[in-house]
Amino acid sequence: MNTYKHYIHGQWVDSASGELMEVQNPANEEIFAMVQAGNAIDAQKALASSEKAQKVWGLLPAPERAKYLYAIIDKIKERKNQLAEILVSEQGKTYREALFEVDDTCAYILYAAQAATRIQGDIFPADQPNEQLWIQKVPYGVTVGLCAWNYPLALIGRKLGPALVTGNTMVIKPHELTPVSAAVFFEIIHEVGLPAGVANLVTGDGIELGNALVSSPITKLITVTGSVRAGQAIYKAAAPNITALSLELGGKSPFIVMDDADIDIAVQAAVNSRFANCGQVCICNEQMVVHKNILDELTSKMITETKKLRIGDPMTDVDMGPKVAESELDKMDRIIQKTVTEGAQIALGGGRLKDGPYEKGFWYEPTILTGVTPDMCASKEEIFGPVLGITAVDSFDEALAFANDSPYGLSAYLFSKDYSKLMRAINELDVGTIFFNKGISGAMQGYHNGHKLSGLGGEDGIYGIEGYLQKRTVYLKY
Repeated sequence: MNTYKHYIHGQWVDSASGELMEVQNPANEEIFAMVQAGNAIDAQKALASSEKAQKVWGLLPAPERAKYLYAIIDKIKERKNQLAEILVSEQGKTYREALFEVDDTCAYILYAAQAATRIQGDIFPADQPNEQLWIQKVPYGVTVGLCAWNYPLALIGRKLGPALVTGNTMVIKPHELTPVSAAVFFEIIHEVGLPAGVANLVTGDGIELGNALVSSPITKLITVTGSVRAGQAIYKAAAPNITALSLELGGKSPFIVMDDADIDIAVQAAVNSRFANCGQVCICNEQMVVHKNILDELTSKMITETKKLRIGDPMTDVDMGPKVAESELDKMDRIIQKTVTEGAQIALGGGRLKDGPYEKGFWYEPTILTGVTPDMCASKEEIFGPVLGITAVDSFDEALAFANDSPYGLSAYLFSKDYSKLMRAINELDVGTIFFNKGISGAMQGYHNGHKLSGLGGEDGIYGIEGYLQKRTVYLKY
């Protein structure tokens, strides 16, 4: 069993408390690694290190900063299989999905590195003679990246790449369930010789360690991927220092299928968009909203296709592994049972897998609920797992009303051949991302953001890069 340390100012160090945390494999419940149980003292050390390093790092030309990112990408590729195996062990995603995550990590960092020569400011006409008016983009300084457990490696690339290329330094805190891939990532950072303090790693829970990071006056920007509850707590903790925030929080993505849609394409996209990574994707299909004219046909095909999913050892050729933790199974059971008492029916699945190869681990059947109405629990709470409710609607107006009634606004799906419906959705759906006639996807040059309780700020693309820069106006008299 490996034990991993904090990485602070270019050195591997123990927690100030001397305490360790166990890391559990969700497929078999075995403890396979130990990490440091960090506290406020560790947070302060990491922040002070990043503050010390930032001025020098920020003055380095952006293309020079990008060279370190290219070197990190090369090292990640050399250790691709190792990183994928760690992702399977700590998070439970399939090995195939883990390999994709490693590739995505490289892609996020590559996009950031390539942006080094594209950071732009502006020159505007001045009001006075012999004067110029400039607006420059400058780094915030010390940033903190708080990463969720569903994509523990890719989220580091998504946050650290843009932060570093724009001249910021960053302290990374991975989720306590999935810290090992982060530790190995920082082994790579050490190998490439990134200057001490530019990137620091601390591990521990979100209560003491996380709060110390986000409430410190040293921290100038916090980027978070996590739950609404966590985002609200961070928002409150950051308020006294007016710390800048980028929050990508929960979602409840409606998957709308109208009666003029290609049902077979919609069904395949719906299955992929619900059960990818065991349903643990923020923009997953969380609730199907189906026109009543095609409800029976679509439901039948959804059940048929979902039954084909292969569940098992995530290191083998399967479609779905376990949930990440026991608490997640309890949450799904509660949502399902309450929704059934409210009048919905279990059309497929509906329970834990416990026998044979599933005796150990956090396994759940792919589940479909029918007869779900907008007022039921499964329509309101983010499930974040392999459970899908199906709701019937009479019209497109009703579908839009259902989608917009949610306090979330991360993403939505719409299947229809009617372009007037597509345009209405663009104008009326209050979400950050809309997928038309296609399943779950994402491009590095796009933008990933939420509306309403799903967050503020965002990541990816040119707008994501700009999120790590603040503006400085210069009046130059000559």
